[in-house]
Amino acid sequence: MTAVICDINPEMLEVGRRRVADAGLSERVSLIEGNAEALPFEDRCFDAYTISFGIRNVTHIDKALADAYRVLKRGGHFLCLEFSEVQVPVLDRIYDFHSFEIIPRLGQLAAGDGQPYQYLVESIRKFPKQVRFAEMIRAAGFQNVTYRNLTGGIAAIHSGWKI
Repeated sequence: MTAVICDINPEMLEVGRRRVADAGLSERVSLIEGNAEALPFEDRCFDAYTISFGIRNVTHIDKALADAYRVLKRGGHFLCLEFSEVQVPVLDRIYDFHSFEIIPRLGQLAAGDGQPYQYLVESIRKFPKQVRFAEMIRAAGFQNVTYRNLTGGIAAIHSGWKI
């Protein structure tokens, strides 16, 4: 079995290359620079496509989903782990307080700049909620689309199949 890691950021890919080499997996893992909206791969070449905490950062989510569909073989599985809408009363207020008050302050203390952490919180809030994102996955052509909330909806795993 082989895996391909694709990222738009060359610096992140370099970190990945070092980690793959350190783990002794260089023969089984390829790292490729590419944009999720226009992947540098042929049609129908992958059995699975996974993305974690990244799709909310692409400019055109619909294009990224369409390209995920394009590169999957028939029977291929799409899986996406992403922050989502908290759906548990009280936990939602605790999470909001933590997100807007604690995370930016920790970022300021740890990195000397709280702004990137403020962006993180805002990008999570702008990302489509679970039901809407599932609809977007269906609109890209996927079938049997489901999602499962984790930790009350702080994150969700979305799944779809190319049938």
